[in-house]
Amino acid sequence: MSSAAGGASTGRVRYAAAAVFMQVLLGVLYSWSIFRGPLAQLHGWSKAQTIAPYRYSLLSFAAGMILAGFWQDRKGPRVVASAGGFLLGTGCLLAAWIGGTVEGLVLAYGLVAGFGVGFAYVTPIATCIKWFPDKRGMIVGLAVMGFGAGPLLFGPLLEQLIGKDPARLSETIPRTFLILAAIFYIGVIGAAQFYKVPPPGWKPEGWTPPSGRAAAVEIAPRAMLAGWQFYGLWVLYFLGTSVGLTAIGEATPLLQEMARSSAAMSAGAALGVMSIFNGLGRLGWGSVSDRLGRKGAVLGMCAVSIVACMGVLREAGGFLPLLAGLCLVAFAYGGYLALMPSLTADYYGPKNVGANYGILFSAWGICGFVVPGYFASIMDRARVSNDLAGGYREVYWKLAVLASIGAGVAALLRPPRKGESA
Repeated sequence: MSSAAGGASTGRVRYAAAAVFMQVLLGVLYSWSIFRGPLAQLHGWSKAQTIAPYRYSLLSFAAGMILAGFWQDRKGPRVVASAGGFLLGTGCLLAAWIGGTVEGLVLAYGLVAGFGVGFAYVTPIATCIKWFPDKRGMIVGLAVMGFGAGPLLFGPLLEQLIGKDPARLSETIPRTFLILAAIFYIGVIGAAQFYKVPPPGWKPEGWTPPSGRAAAVEIAPRAMLAGWQFYGLWVLYFLGTSVGLTAIGEATPLLQEMARSSAAMSAGAALGVMSIFNGLGRLGWGSVSDRLGRKGAVLGMCAVSIVACMGVLREAGGFLPLLAGLCLVAFAYGGYLALMPSLTADYYGPKNVGANYGILFSAWGICGFVVPGYFASIMDRARVSNDLAGGYREVYWKLAVLASIGAGVAALLRPPRKGESA
C-alpha cells in the first residue's frame, strides 16, 4: 500500500468524528415531542395536530434521503451535506415566523427542515461505509448513534428554552426555533466541510473482504428494485421501526401524564435517557452484527421490541417502569438505523450505497408518516372515552404484532445470488 493510502487509513477516524458530530445535531428530529405540550397549551391543538409536523418531517426526511443519495454518489458528500444544513436551518427560521398554525409548522419544520435532515443524514453514512469496509456494522452504528443520542442534548435544551410559563410561550417557542436555526447553519454546514471519499479501489491496509459478507458485485438501484430481496428489506424496515417511531413520538406526552403521579425526573431528562439507549442500540447491534451476522442481530432486535411492548409497557404502573420499557424500545429501534445501511451495502455493494439506501429509507419515512398518526388517533379516541390506559394497551399489543411479523420477514431474507438482481 502506498504511503498516501496508509495516511488515508490513519486519517479516516476524522471522518467518523465529523459524522458523529453532525448526526448529534440532526437528532433534533427525535426531540419534537418536547414541543407538543407547549403547542397544545398555546393553541389548544389535539394530539393528532401536535404530531403532524413530526409525521411530515419523517416523510420529507425519507424523500430527501432518496434525492441526496443519488446526488452524493455523483458529486460527493460535502456539497450535499452543506445543502442539508442550509435547508434544516432555513426550516427552523421559517418555523419561527409562520409556526403559529399547524399548516405553517408542517411546511417549515415538517417539509423544509425534514428535507434538510434527509440531505445531511445520508452523507456521513455513505462516507463511513466507504472508509470502513472492515467494520461496516460498527461504524454505521457509531455514526447514527449520534442521531439517536441527539435528544440527550436537545431534550433538556429545548425544555429550558421554551420554559414552563404559559403566558410566555408565544415568545419562547419562536425564539427557540431561531436559536436552532443558528445552531444548524453553523454546526451542520461546518461539519460538512470535513467530508471526503476515499480514492477508487482503496481499502484498509492488511484487510481482505470476508467471503459471504460483502456483495460479490456492485448492484445499481434499477437492478436492486428488480429483486425480491429489496422488498423484503423494505417491509422489514417498515415493521421494525414502527415500534420505535411511535414510542418516540408519544414519549414526552406519555411521560408527562405519568409524571403527575410519580416522577424521578422531568420528561425532557427522561427523553434524554431514552436517547442514550437509542444511541447504544445503534452501536451495540451494529457491532454484534459484524460478529454474529446481520440476521441474528435483527431477530434479537425484534425479540426485544416484543418483550418491551407485551411484557413491560402494557403493565407499566409507574414512571420508572414506563421509562424502562421505552428505553428497551429505543434500544431495539436504534439497531435498524445501523443494520439497514449495512445490509444494503452487504447485498448490493458500497459503490451505490447512497442511492440504494436512500430508496430503502423510504420505508422509514412512510412508516413515520403513517404509523405514529394512526396510533395518535387511537389515543385521541381513548382520551375522549376517558380510558387512556386501555388506549395505551391497544397501542402496545398492536406494535408487538408488527414486531413479530418483522421477525418472520427477517428469517426469510438472504442476499441476492449472482445474476439474480441483474
